[in-house]
Amino acid sequence: MEAVMNRTWQPCAALIVAGGSGRRMGLSTRKQFLSLCGRPILQRTLTAFDRHSAVAEIVLVLPKEEIAARGEEIRQMWGLTKPLRLVAGGAERQDSVRAGLAAITAGQEWVLVHDGVRPLVTSALIERVLESARITGAAIPAVPVRETIKSTVDGWVGETLRRERLVVVQTPQAFRIELLRTAYDRAFDTAEPATDDAALVERLGEPVAVVCGDERNIKITTLIDLKIARIWLQEEETHANRAGL
Repeated sequence: MEAVMNRTWQPCAALIVAGGSGRRMGLSTRKQFLSLCGRPILQRTLTAFDRHSAVAEIVLVLPKEEIAARGEEIRQMWGLTKPLRLVAGGAERQDSVRAGLAAITAGQEWVLVHDGVRPLVTSALIERVLESARITGAAIPAVPVRETIKSTVDGWVGETLRRERLVVVQTPQAFRIELLRTAYDRAFDTAEPATDDAALVERLGEPVAVVCGDERNIKITTLIDLKIARIWLQEEETHANRAGL
């Protein structure tokens, strides 16, 4: 397990979005509550932010029925120490994030928005994103695209895109809270969808910095992703045990 640095940070809120259904996995249990090496995926995600000195509070967005079914377990049994607020999500991710932003304590200036099913996020990645956002107002992590990407039209190749200019975007994404709230208010007024939070900030004409992401910071959406995450965690545990000998 990566050690958490004792660095002094201006406090921020962590907004964890965990409203997925897990339909792509074909399971009855929502993917965020599946076991990953003995602990729920979502518990691992929350712990990463709970342990970081920059995080003053956590807002967790869940489906309403999961708050009723698991809220007490999360509060009492998951070992979290930071103030935790549970918020019911909406029909779409944008609705959920907007609800989460409204629940953040007044006075917070910065927010980290993170997918609940990215449990391998490290403190180093959190710090890279925060450092950049404090300079620019908004920052996202990304990793290079390694394969050739083509656009298609009706089953035919439209064009081959320049791989060196493409990246795969991850979370956490860090923002000045008022900037992100403005972006979400504008999106709500215009009913324009977006695949991530930064896209809404971009539509305001505001710059978004890109920092180096982490190849292991995968989003668990399929059973293959879950198997990969288990392998990586088992490798980390093996290395930690050897180091402790």
